[in-house]
Amino acid sequence: MENSNYSVGLDIGTTKIVAIIGKENEYGKIEVLGIGRSKSLGVHRGVVNNITQTIKSIQQAVEQAEADSGLKIGSVVVGIAGQHIRSLQHSDYITRANSEEVINEDDLDKLCNQVYKLVMLPGEEIIHVLPQEYKVDGQAEIKQPIGMYGGRLEANFHVVVGQVSSIKNIGRCIKSAGLDLGNITLEPLASSDAVLSQEEKEAGVALIDIGGGTTDLAIFKDGIIRHTAVIPFGGNVITEDIKEGCSIIEKQAELLKMKFGSAWPGENKDNEIVSIPGLRGREPKEITLKNLSKIIHARVVEIVEQVYVEIKNYGHEEQKKKLIAGIVLTGGGSQLKHLKQLVEYITGMDTRIGYPNEHLAGDSDQEIASPLYATAVGLLMNAIENKEKNLIYQEEAKTEEELVLEGHPEGRTFEKSKGERKNVFDVWSEKLKDFLDNAE
Repeated sequence: MENSNYSVGLDIGTTKIVAIIGKENEYGKIEVLGIGRSKSLGVHRGVVNNITQTIKSIQQAVEQAEADSGLKIGSVVVGIAGQHIRSLQHSDYITRANSEEVINEDDLDKLCNQVYKLVMLPGEEIIHVLPQEYKVDGQAEIKQPIGMYGGRLEANFHVVVGQVSSIKNIGRCIKSAGLDLGNITLEPLASSDAVLSQEEKEAGVALIDIGGGTTDLAIFKDGIIRHTAVIPFGGNVITEDIKEGCSIIEKQAELLKMKFGSAWPGENKDNEIVSIPGLRGREPKEITLKNLSKIIHARVVEIVEQVYVEIKNYGHEEQKKKLIAGIVLTGGGSQLKHLKQLVEYITGMDTRIGYPNEHLAGDSDQEIASPLYATAVGLLMNAIENKEKNLIYQEEAKTEEELVLEGHPEGRTFEKSKGERKNVFDVWSEKLKDFLDNAE
């Protein structure tokens, strides 16, 4: 089957790796064709720390998804998270050569590309440049400047920055697993595509994605991303605490957490006890559920408070920046019992659990609609969107070529302007080279 009508998202998490194949159906919903998951062994706190193990895990997930769908996976869109991610606000402007022409896509691209050239700290690279609002000739709060007249185009940007080495390691894993890297997306952005509605993004909402190794945060207001953060704690630290606190092995701690765990200690009676088989002939251990939920509660409170600090940093307490839709919890960690109540109690904000079923076709597998797969579904959506964009560009290029062949003047001007646009960049990079040479 040719690779033109389906896309693939690959979520490289700390606890699991998920490959998900899908396409858009005629109603604009996403039809999942195949899914594969494997245990993630080479990732710690969202960052690859063992390349060989990660490649193996990726291959396992990919093979499973291929077997499930009967399709071959070529290019994938991958998510990035980890404690090295930071975000900053930046504003920039361009002065347009001809203010008699209306602002078009090219002007916006030029402005974005300018931000990509910002000088970062050594070893850092820009992952996303997300425009917030534009200003045209000093007129503020413009959401979409295309089609307007103006000489000076300004914008505020939300810039997401990550470590070059981490990004390269992910690229290396993908290549070595025999795949092409289509795009790298910030994981909280992917999750928010999958679980948030447009109304929530307009009203103001904080998405908290509690994964195995990291907790990702994305804040939207007026339909625009305003703040992103990655907190280097997730479900794994809760498991670790249970393991230490109850002196049991990790596998048992994970099972205890999932089956009996609760984030609210008051729920359990003192006499509720779980018995855990001892190791190799030792006595079984008895653990009270009250103690279990006390351990979980302490750690969850810590994670939620760190997230709440980020929400306050964004400015949620100012009237204009208030997040009316409150908080949406997603990711595997959001399945912990009574978590919603605890989050509401700590933050005082409305909270719901986010399921990625908003954009899935009706007959999708129940399993995929679990918060566990929010990031993977979001990455798949991103992959489908990228594919559509590329097709549009190819179509445009084709029609322009046809115009040239038929001898139409429009075609020639397009070719010329394309050439000119490239030259601007060439001149710029030569200037930069000269500058660097002289600086040495």
